[in-house]
Amino acid sequence: MEPRARRPSPGSPTSLKEANQARLIEALQFAGTMTQAELSRFTGLAPSTVSNIVRELTTSGLLRVSPTVSHGRTAQAVRLSRGAGVLVAADFGHRHLTVAIADLAYEILAEERVTLEWDHRVDDGLAEVARIMARLLAEAGIDPALVVGLGMGLPAPIDSRTGQVGAPSQLPGWVGVDAAALATERLGVPVRVDNDANLGALAEDRWGAGRGADNVAYVKLSDGVGAGLVIRGELYQGSIGTAGEIGHATMNEFGALCRCGNRGCLETLVATSVLLDQLAPNHGTSLTIADAVRMAHAGDVSCRRVLEDAGHHVGVAVANLCNIFNPDRIIVGGELAQAEDLIVGSIRRALKRQGIPSAAEAVSIVMAELGARSHVLGALVIASSGASPEALGAVVRDTVEADQTLLRTVEH
Repeated sequence: MEPRARRPSPGSPTSLKEANQARLIEALQFAGTMTQAELSRFTGLAPSTVSNIVRELTTSGLLRVSPTVSHGRTAQAVRLSRGAGVLVAADFGHRHLTVAIADLAYEILAEERVTLEWDHRVDDGLAEVARIMARLLAEAGIDPALVVGLGMGLPAPIDSRTGQVGAPSQLPGWVGVDAAALATERLGVPVRVDNDANLGALAEDRWGAGRGADNVAYVKLSDGVGAGLVIRGELYQGSIGTAGEIGHATMNEFGALCRCGNRGCLETLVATSVLLDQLAPNHGTSLTIADAVRMAHAGDVSCRRVLEDAGHHVGVAVANLCNIFNPDRIIVGGELAQAEDLIVGSIRRALKRQGIPSAAEAVSIVMAELGARSHVLGALVIASSGASPEALGAVVRDTVEADQTLLRTVEH
């Protein structure tokens, strides 16, 4: 996820200046907020060069500077302003869509969540993204031309060779579609697409429960079940982009038929819809996972049993994951994470029983810290990495040229 190193080509001092400005912008795009000393170390630019660039781009409105305390001393915290562009996240779930607008420091400026039909078509989903994005930008007073990238999360594997949405998918109307290419065409901005569990892993690794760990597995437990794998800060996607499909690990080859076509997958045992179906005969069809957790804590035996059994099944799959991947941290997220104390104990017991002792002892199991925001924040990360550096450079050039024109006008 580190910004690409820029080597300014030989040319005029203006070309070198623009290259250094772009390098600094990419660093802030990666890190969000940094002091001038941190920017100098990160970019390799001299402190005086960083100071000059920060002063010029702050005057032009592309950067914001505010006092902060770093290592016991007062310093200047530098971050990108809205004038440098904004990012859009679109997170599709089984029956919902969340769209968010953020600045390049990942501060969310506007957000909306709507309900969707589970079998909606891709055209309908993208039309909804376009509608919400336009309204949020207008309400925030942001020029649509400032959108430099859009990240989209889907509850499905994405084939890295073709860009196509694969099966099994929680969104059947999207299977076989090159979602990034189609969305870029329909929305008019650069779009990157990834599996939602991968996006949760990116966000938790950067800002949440994965901080400080080298190898992380984020396990999303919702109506769909999946995992995102991060190795030394880099998302691991496998040879074609489908790594982490833990929801389709076989738990019982003669078990219930899964939507992927196999039998006895983990998802057939722990998907939230499956758990609620088990509870429906005693508690009705309007029960939610939040209701089941609340009732389990209040002493309802059936709710407690169903949630603890789900934790056991997840624990067996996690044990296999640890035996193969050997992470130092497992992060449990998704809707079922609401049942924290009811499932984590079961996960740990199954891991201890089924995992290689050395691998089981080396891993810690923690709850996700970012909650429902993790997939949105992860979508912003890929939107940022997909944003065109040339577009950001154009923002710099246009702003600097406008300032120079204004200066010449005033002088005359």
